[in-house]
Amino acid sequence: MRLSITIALISILGTTSGFSITNSASTIVRTNSNIIDKSTLASATALFATVTDSTSASSTPSAPAATKKLTLLTFDLDDTLYPISTVLDEANTAFARSMNQFGYDDIAPEDIVKTGKRIREEMAETDPESSASLTHTETRRLAIREEMEKIEYQRKLQSCADDWATQVSSLSPLVVQNAKKWAKNAVSPSVVEAILNAWEMERHHSAERHLFTDVMDMFEQIKTDHPHVVIGAVTDGKANPLFMTFTLAKHFDFCLNWEDDQAGRKQFFVDLGNVEKDADLRWIYSATKEKGEELAKTAALLRGDDYPDPSVENVWIHVGDDLALDVGGAATCGAKTILAELANKQYHQTARRIFDDLDNSDKLPEWSTTPQKELRRRLMMNKAAEELVDKKVAFLSHVPEAINNILEDE
Repeated sequence: MRLSITIALISILGTTSGFSITNSASTIVRTNSNIIDKSTLASATALFATVTDSTSASSTPSAPAATKKLTLLTFDLDDTLYPISTVLDEANTAFARSMNQFGYDDIAPEDIVKTGKRIREEMAETDPESSASLTHTETRRLAIREEMEKIEYQRKLQSCADDWATQVSSLSPLVVQNAKKWAKNAVSPSVVEAILNAWEMERHHSAERHLFTDVMDMFEQIKTDHPHVVIGAVTDGKANPLFMTFTLAKHFDFCLNWEDDQAGRKQFFVDLGNVEKDADLRWIYSATKEKGEELAKTAALLRGDDYPDPSVENVWIHVGDDLALDVGGAATCGAKTILAELANKQYHQTARRIFDDLDNSDKLPEWSTTPQKELRRRLMMNKAAEELVDKKVAFLSHVPEAINNILEDE
């Protein structure tokens, strides 16, 4: 082939004595009698280069395409693996029960939620930045303390009134002021933490009791299909599957909580409250990717496998129910995404229903303490993330199939 093209080039040049063949279209070819026209040379040279390249390409075997392998699989937890509304209701009941054990028997389960909402709303008016970055744990801790201080304050006023043989309403402003100071000092930080721990413990117990019915079968199938996959959790709540020792713990390798990185979390929520900035979740999902790769590499070395393997395309898939926080966040760091928009009758998700009617605050889930302004920004992020959904499932039993479809897609 090279010989025939060379002959063709010589014929085009039409020389009878000396000649020069070059691959540079900018070089002038001289003969004894004339200078070959550049355009003629360029055409011939292009022809030569094209056929030569084609011949070389056909003679060199192409490298086989890398095989896609599920290396990292991450899950959101709340309303993805269990109904958050039911879990929080039972955790709040445990909170009230624990308060009663410490002598605060006048607090109803819903009081903690109402107080938490009010704390965030009031802080949003006076200190928007602090309100935006306030964690779920800190909100709950402040609410517990405030409810306890309220009871201590009322009891102290009544005690003073009894000592003075008068009505509480008749006490002087000085007595009232001192009663408030006394109440703040009377509440023990260790008791607050004990009550908070009781709430968190029941949250995990309740989550185990109320796992969606197909969760465990889903994980078993995934492990069968992808035995070496690293599985992790990414959550903005307080749950940790590694604490769910009777169910999820055996399937998860790690958990990253938004509250683990306070600086990144604070910046995200500050930006979320600023219409001139784009709230970015790369901080948590970058950490997730890094953790997953670290565990995958270690596991491969223990098995005696290469990591990375040049013949393998490692794939990360994230599964969650929130368009902005799950799909949008994970996709920006290279993950494929599965949106768990589950069937209402079987799963009773409430978190994604928050955005159905933002103008009517009475229809918001009782457990939500998120301010309206933040929810409206989240709604905008949801719309932007819709195009980042790779697969959508209505049943968790369909997740293994969705994973395989992603791996098979070109």
